[in-house]
Amino acid sequence: MLGGDVVAVWEVALSDGVYRIEFAHGTTTGKRIVYVNGKEVVKKDWMFKLVGKETFMIGGSNIKATINIEAVSGFSYEYSLDIDGKSLQKFVDDRAKTTKTWVFQADGTDYRVVLEKDTVDVWCNGQKMETRGEFVDDGTETHFTVGDHECCIKAVSSGKKKSGIVHSLLLDGEKIPVSTL
Repeated sequence: MLGGDVVAVWEVALSDGVYRIEFAHGTTTGKRIVYVNGKEVVKKDWMFKLVGKETFMIGGSNIKATINIEAVSGFSYEYSLDIDGKSLQKFVDDRAKTTKTWVFQADGTDYRVVLEKDTVDVWCNGQKMETRGEFVDDGTETHFTVGDHECCIKAVSSGKKKSGIVHSLLLDGEKIPVSTL
């Protein structure tokens, strides 16, 4: 924890990484501090109004994040986070439909690969990857390199209308399990 007044912590997974948001709220001083990955991005001292909103940007694509501060009863407060104008849960649910994420280790290095299904952009550890796509008999393959390893994201029809297209990541031909973060 960064400060004694940290009252809420959230983790937000974007294509270019997972962002840890910490909010410090001094309920006697009115102080508000927002940290993103340990870096102070908002600091306000002596706010007389203890409720309200703090808005800031996260990620390489500058997505708008808003912390909502609401009084519950007496001197207790409730904190919620909105990302891109949606509740954190709605944002996470929507992202689950539009992205696929894999986390794995190769040669002692941790990798996080994200496929943005709508644009077919591939991100690895916060960097947008150079890819080469090709059509194959059963769907498409998107090729890229991670370290000394050949990667391929295969997109194949599931044969079922409800589940649509199934995406798989192959690292040197080995299938990598899908991640939840």
